[in-house]
Amino acid sequence: MTRGSGARPHSLRRQLWWWLVALHLAAMALTGLFSYQAYGRLIGIFMDEQMRLVADSYAAGAQAHRLQPLASQKALAAGAFVVQIWSADGRTLLASSWPSLGLPLQTQPGFSTVDWRTEGDDRWRVYTGAAADAAQQEPADRPRVQVVQSASFRQQRATHRALLESLPIVLLLPVSLLMLWLIVAAGSRSLREVARDVAAQDERNPAGLPVARVPEEIGPLVVAFNSLLARLRGALDTQRRFVQDAAHELRTPITAIGLQVENLRGLIPPGEAAQRFEQLEAGVRRAAHLTEQLLRLSREDAPPAVAGGAMAEDTDLAAVLRESVGQFMPLADRRRIDVGFDGPAGVRVPVPAAELRSIFDNLIDNAIRHAPEGSAVDVRLRGGAG
Repeated sequence: MTRGSGARPHSLRRQLWWWLVALHLAAMALTGLFSYQAYGRLIGIFMDEQMRLVADSYAAGAQAHRLQPLASQKALAAGAFVVQIWSADGRTLLASSWPSLGLPLQTQPGFSTVDWRTEGDDRWRVYTGAAADAAQQEPADRPRVQVVQSASFRQQRATHRALLESLPIVLLLPVSLLMLWLIVAAGSRSLREVARDVAAQDERNPAGLPVARVPEEIGPLVVAFNSLLARLRGALDTQRRFVQDAAHELRTPITAIGLQVENLRGLIPPGEAAQRFEQLEAGVRRAAHLTEQLLRLSREDAPPAVAGGAMAEDTDLAAVLRESVGQFMPLADRRRIDVGFDGPAGVRVPVPAAELRSIFDNLIDNAIRHAPEGSAVDVRLRGGAG
């Protein structure tokens, strides 16, 4: 598989959204789990201590066998303590705040979790008081107290607390998504500005992009793009110099060949030799015309002196005209045309020299080619108002 092949990546904004949602869901799950365990342990310790105190108070009471009846709904939904008072030998149930529970006295004193199915629940947290201790001089007929509480009530309280702890994270998710939308929109705006700067580049002289106003994450991309533009400018300059140098080097020998061909015209006898000579002369003219086109192309492709289209300095018209006139002197000599130049020095205009040179070359070339042989062509430079 070649590098860069495969499906197109998804939207960066969409990827960030999904990652943010997954992060919030994971944080919510971890927070709920931690809260459930921590709060469940806290509830267990508190409720167990309360059950022990209730059992001790009923065991020490003189009228402990008189208990207030307890509704099943209160015992299950509200987590109320169910008190059972047993005889000292643990065989007879003397009193119970919920007789229909029917849970027997546990053989081992202390706390335990018992599976006992009844209406609405099947797990119970039980505290069983110890039997009378002769070493502590307790009465032998002291009743044994067993306190029972719904284990599901404790679990529901812990779950409810865990959900409350996770609720802020759920409420924070829309705010986080909105902030992500705004941040990605701001980053996309910077990318669009960079894209506009790239689209506004001059193909003759691509300039570097400013790095200061792009986000730090996009900075390396802009720096790499500027490096590519610098290499491209170097390649364009090298190509332009090559074309210009080649055109300059070819113009002199081709002009000399044209003069020699012109001198040989009178020595060619009529017939097939004259036809071949005309073909040779046409080829030399095409070569000279191609050379001039290459030179003109290299001048027109020259970049502005300053990026953005502003000129570094004005162009001296007289100097550009003298250069254009000098370029066509071989053609003028061949056609025996006297070319003159008259104009004041120091006349400057805010126009690129390459563009002026292209205009002047066309004008002088047409004047010399279409003027009668042996005539004169005068180039005059005059200043007008402004």
